[in-house]
Amino acid sequence: MTEKFYAVAVGRVPGIYSNWPEAKKQIEGFAGAMHKSFASLPEADAWLKNPGQCRGGRQQAAPMVATATEMDDMGVVIHTDGSCLGNPGPGGYGAIIREKGQERQLSGGFRHTTNNRMEIMAAIIALRATAAGGETIHLYSDSSYLVNAIGKGWAKNWARRGWRKSDGQPALNADLWQELLALLANRKVVWHWLRGHAGHYDNGRCDRLAVSAAKAANLPEDTGYHMENQL
Repeated sequence: MTEKFYAVAVGRVPGIYSNWPEAKKQIEGFAGAMHKSFASLPEADAWLKNPGQCRGGRQQAAPMVATATEMDDMGVVIHTDGSCLGNPGPGGYGAIIREKGQERQLSGGFRHTTNNRMEIMAAIIALRATAAGGETIHLYSDSSYLVNAIGKGWAKNWARRGWRKSDGQPALNADLWQELLALLANRKVVWHWLRGHAGHYDNGRCDRLAVSAAKAANLPEDTGYHMENQL
């Protein structure tokens, strides 16, 4: 069976998918969805970077028309992921930023940290690389810890209580949450949780970036994690 790649330019979670059921979830019932299928990954990637001009593709199940509002709402699209070999252990983060047809990849790691810290760090690194007060940023992560802490207001509540949870126990990763909340104060960020390892191309790429960074030699110390564990 010939492998296909499904590029979703406008949908619930834009990106490239390696299976149709996951791609279909992103465009089914989504007004103005834009997607095509391709026989090769380079073709899919080229079309995704410039869907209005690149040709090719073998399937178009929804109209290739998006309203101006929907296109404006896309703004900057970021995918992030974190990884840790041992948890705690060597860890890494990866981020992919798509903006105005251009793509940037960011990654790095620490020699002793946790998976949750790397998930937060991936978002921090990506937001540091985006302009404050600019376009809407859509940030996609497979970490429910990260997305819920921001989307459900947990992190702000921890901050108001002096970095204590509702049960009085210390809220972990306070140093990273502080920086992330500061970055969000002057950016419009829409958070999206997506299921990891479900065929989403950019999520898979971020995972590989994070794992590769965690395996790198001579990683620096995660001073925030070190200090937290000395308290």
